[in-house]
Amino acid sequence: MSTSPARGSTPPPLGPGPDAEMTWLLHRAAQRMRAATGAAAEQHGRSLRDHIVLSALDKSPGLTQIELGRALGMDKTTLTSELDRLESAGLVERRVDPRDRRARVLAMTAAGDEVRRAVAADAERAESTALAAFSDAEVAALRRMLFVLVGTSEDPGTCV
Repeated sequence: MSTSPARGSTPPPLGPGPDAEMTWLLHRAAQRMRAATGAAAEQHGRSLRDHIVLSALDKSPGLTQIELGRALGMDKTTLTSELDRLESAGLVERRVDPRDRRARVLAMTAAGDEVRRAVAADAERAESTALAAFSDAEVAALRRMLFVLVGTSEDPGTCV
């Protein structure tokens, strides 16, 4: 028995419908936003992960490598490689933590902030395009709901 659609019939949609499981809808929405933001980052010679790390350092300055890894749900090896690349590019600096000389505090350089701002501006335009079907009030409500859903718990893993 064939599972392909009959000739002339419309194949089923590949994506979730409005009644799909919340996890699937959130996953697909995240994929769309990651693709848009990733494309914006690539226009500036950076990766999505670069932008996420730089954005985290902008929103939470003074984090140690361990704190940043926890905040992003990135394992130590992946984060170290990422920071090595960003440091080599002159976008991030590692400094001795005055509270604990064994730890390193991360600081974004002026060049890093310039790249972050440029990517953020392009990403914001891409975000606006993706959300164009919604009113400003609906977008604000979505942001509030996602913020509450994310909560303040430690991120158990990464999807970047």
